[in-house]
Amino acid sequence: MGRRGAIALVRPLLLWGAVASVCTLLLWLFRESLDPAHMVLAFLLVVLGASAREGRLVGLTIAVVCFVSFNFFLFHPLYTLAVADPLDWWILIAFLATATVAAELLHRQQQARALAEDRAAEIVRLAEEAKHVEALREADRMKDALLATVSHDLRTPLTSIRATAAEIRGEGIEAAAVIEEEAERLGRFVSDLLDLSRIRAGGAPSDPQINAAEDLVGAALERVRGLPGAAEIRVVMPAGGEIPVGRFDFVQALRSLVNIVENALRHSPGDVELEVSRTGADLLFEVRDRGPGVAEGDRLRLFEAFHPGRTSRGHGTGLGLAIAREAARLQGGNVEFRPRPGGGSIFVLRLPAEDIERLS
Repeated sequence: MGRRGAIALVRPLLLWGAVASVCTLLLWLFRESLDPAHMVLAFLLVVLGASAREGRLVGLTIAVVCFVSFNFFLFHPLYTLAVADPLDWWILIAFLATATVAAELLHRQQQARALAEDRAAEIVRLAEEAKHVEALREADRMKDALLATVSHDLRTPLTSIRATAAEIRGEGIEAAAVIEEEAERLGRFVSDLLDLSRIRAGGAPSDPQINAAEDLVGAALERVRGLPGAAEIRVVMPAGGEIPVGRFDFVQALRSLVNIVENALRHSPGDVELEVSRTGADLLFEVRDRGPGVAEGDRLRLFEAFHPGRTSRGHGTGLGLAIAREAARLQGGNVEFRPRPGGGSIFVLRLPAEDIERLS
């Protein structure tokens, strides 16, 4: 106990010591007409009061003070600590034991009450946090619904802009090509935004079926074949003629894999590898690139919408990786990232695998 704690104990000890002294004086004045049991009860009340008010330490100290006062002022021979009747020792010891146990039990009860109050306060705090979290979720749902509506409404004017730009370009005005290209890019952004909103709002369909990994890879390569470096993508399939299959929604899985491959090509055209493997219950599609990698501070936000995560050489929207992960999780999979030894990045698409033997 520090000096401040010791000073804080002085006042309650003096106060309850004075109460014990007054009690002893009153009992001494009427000692001839009082039974020892009455005296014990009076001192016990003082001890319990001290324990309840100031805590166990003060209560136990006052118990010892009352024990000594009881012996010195109320038992014969008076004004000594000697006891003439051996039965009086039993009364004194029984009083001290009872006072000590009472002080300890009262202390435990106070601790239990304090713990219950803390738990009640924690429950109230958690309930308030739950309300706050639910409010944030509702706001997020409203945001996704609003984005989906706005994205859908933007498609019609964008289609008109592209058509008008194409018509103007056909008349020989080359500047219209820039309008057409930018409208096309904005259209892709709107489509990505609408896709992400639908997935998060639970409006995206998912119908897991048995599909071959080779078919998924072939479809993904076909989708990206117009991008720079797509023709140089190195594909590695499992050795030994094994045909890995999985149970996943082909459309959603294709969306995830295409977005990951496009991301790799955007940052490392001409140096991208795609390897298919099976690990336990997972079918893995590892896409490796030699791009600039991802800064350690950006890795936690890598799959957040509108956060590209690394310097892009193209016109990224920051939605591709977010859509890839959400589409994978929609069917029980996931998309993970880890840095590539020697520089670059590795993105892994995990999908539920299936055993051909079990199906036959």
